[in-house]
Amino acid sequence: MTTLLTDDDVETFRKQGYLLPGAQLYRPEKLDALETVFDEHLADKGSKLSDELDTPHFRDPRLLDYLLGEEVLDLVEPLLGPDIALWTSHFISKDPFTGRATPWHEDSAFWNGRFDRYDSIVTVWLALGPSNRSNGCMRVVPGSHLLGGFHDNYVPTDMSVQTFHAEIPDVDENEAVDFELERGQFSLHDGRIVHGARANTSPVRRTGYTMRYFPASVRMMPVEQNEGWKIWLARGTDRAGNTYANVPGS
Repeated sequence: MTTLLTDDDVETFRKQGYLLPGAQLYRPEKLDALETVFDEHLADKGSKLSDELDTPHFRDPRLLDYLLGEEVLDLVEPLLGPDIALWTSHFISKDPFTGRATPWHEDSAFWNGRFDRYDSIVTVWLALGPSNRSNGCMRVVPGSHLLGGFHDNYVPTDMSVQTFHAEIPDVDENEAVDFELERGQFSLHDGRIVHGARANTSPVRRTGYTMRYFPASVRMMPVEQNEGWKIWLARGTDRAGNTYANVPGS
């Protein structure tokens, strides 16, 4: 099932900040098993919202079979090189009819201070069900990852409401590309790209599993935000002196 990126794919990703390969990432039975894992986490979420199931692999080692598997590592290696570290993962699910909007933002702004550079972090967004305009698929502004990094003009937004609010103001929504995906398909995006999603107004749950990676030449900084955070050396060799959950004595 491995999807390999071509040189043209890599060039497009560098310029546009995203790719929509239109392919399946995992074989059907492996995808079914991942959906079962998600259903367990959703049922056990307690007071959390359905889009707040962050770092589930910290608590559930079954997910490492996906996060450290050849399917996804072969996919991101042309973008990151042979030395790859796992940064994080996240089940992001929008409940039918009530799943809240995600305001325009760039992930790198929330990671400010946690790395020594931010120009090579790649997110794989895997659809565990259909993701389309009606149930709040992700949207990106092409090329926005090249516009300078951290935005200092964020405005407050009420994430509890179900309408679409902008955290980065003055985004031209006419430029946005909708990431419409069938179950099992995936997208890739640069950690600096401006993106968001509308609320889910449909009867169909929208669920994605995000898997985030960075080159093992990037250093995770010893700052308060990273205290207790676990990263894995997914492939190759550490080049930055990081400490990994799966490398004894690192």
